[in-house]
Amino acid sequence: MSEHPDEADAFDEIVDAETDRDPDLAVIEAGSRTLRTRSGTPQADQVPARPADPEVDKALREVEADLATRWGETKLEPSVARISALMDVLGEPQRAYPSIHITGTNGKTSTARMIEALLAAFELRTGRYTSPHVQSITERISLDGAPVSPERFIETFRDITPYVEMVDAGQEYRLSFFEVLTGMAYAAFADAPVDVAVVEVGMGGSWDATNVIDGSVAVVTPIDLDHTDRLGATPADIAAEKAGIIKPGATVVLAQQPVDAAQVMLKKAVEADATVAREGMEFGIVSREVAVGGQLLTLRGLGGEYDQIFLPLYGAHQAHNAAVALAAVEAFFGVGAGQARTLDVGTVRAAFASVVSPGRLEVVRRSPTVVLDAAHNPAGARAAAEGVTESFGFSRLIGVVGTSADKDVKGLLEAFEPIFAEIVVTRNSSHRAMDADELAALAVEVFGDDRVVVEPRLDDALEAAITLAEEESEYAGAGVLVTGSVITVGEARLLLGRA
Repeated sequence: MSEHPDEADAFDEIVDAETDRDPDLAVIEAGSRTLRTRSGTPQADQVPARPADPEVDKALREVEADLATRWGETKLEPSVARISALMDVLGEPQRAYPSIHITGTNGKTSTARMIEALLAAFELRTGRYTSPHVQSITERISLDGAPVSPERFIETFRDITPYVEMVDAGQEYRLSFFEVLTGMAYAAFADAPVDVAVVEVGMGGSWDATNVIDGSVAVVTPIDLDHTDRLGATPADIAAEKAGIIKPGATVVLAQQPVDAAQVMLKKAVEADATVAREGMEFGIVSREVAVGGQLLTLRGLGGEYDQIFLPLYGAHQAHNAAVALAAVEAFFGVGAGQARTLDVGTVRAAFASVVSPGRLEVVRRSPTVVLDAAHNPAGARAAAEGVTESFGFSRLIGVVGTSADKDVKGLLEAFEPIFAEIVVTRNSSHRAMDADELAALAVEVFGDDRVVVEPRLDDALEAAITLAEEESEYAGAGVLVTGSVITVGEARLLLGRA
């Protein structure tokens, strides 16, 4: 942080003082204190910070440390045997409520949040399970539209730990990080109890740990190439794995898909005697226009049209997610299955107007405007690039990019190249993060040497990008987009004071 020597001294002092903390978190949280004064007053949002109570914070860190000893989310053994065993000893909590199950490549979390908002608006108690988290692990399990409290998260973990240990002892491999969290979510939902669970798969479908539920509605967001080493090299291969969430007699809500992926899904639906609702056929977008703070939609649902829907999210992809979410909730309520009616349009409008999706074209600062987007594959990057271009009209856009090493990084960079005047490459604190110099080498191939800046530390990268944007002067309309990974976005939120 050479531009501000006093801030640099303060930053180093804070990091040095945090000797009993995880070193990466120490850097992130120290950086947030030095950058916060430059980013304005944070607005309230639903992404929780660390617990204020030191004892609760200590207990939550112990839970996180315990979970970290297990297989991470990128190490998988394609089987539901362990999670099924856990459900068995817990008394099958996932059978205590109906579920809406969501798979796909991009848009799952935003769609889940929209479904949750719609169900809650119709006075149903909801549980939502999504991944990965932006800042706090507690975000993954939500009740009534908000992450569970740290205290409840800790209590749930402690409650199921004896059963987890029992299953561990009887299996070839211990339950993984994601499997334990899935067990916690299903137990928390049964304990609440919820009226309906909205569940996002972790990866794939057939052997995903979430796939011990019988979702009466199976939602498939757009399928594209991602996790090809585990799910397959073509959209059809990936669709075959994701189609595993389709249960007998369910309703399948299909977003627009590549032709080969759609064919696989339709074949699976026929085999399962499931009803299919297809975007562009049985439901879809009638009209869409950019509005201040989001967009104004007319949606065609399974039962009819819904006009004057304000969605406070940016980008055409979010409008498509909204259409899918509406159809899923209609299907859950039986609309379209011989019921030619719409849901109450006023309730639908209120629900969509309340939707938030942190880290998805989210504005976290003004003057210059800083936008965060968790795009981590080429399809997500293309959607984000289109959304930024349509909704913000920046005269000059600076990119801050930190990616995971196991992604199609060059494809992601190529998607952003047309909209970035310059790119600041960096890395997040994850062990999966691509080294900044390796990322820079790929960026130079795409952008050319004169448009690439390397800042290995994320706080320095943010400051460099903000400085580049400010060079056009305060009123010139330049902006910053931080992207490449959910982890990068989460850490940037902390650094910019959104905690």
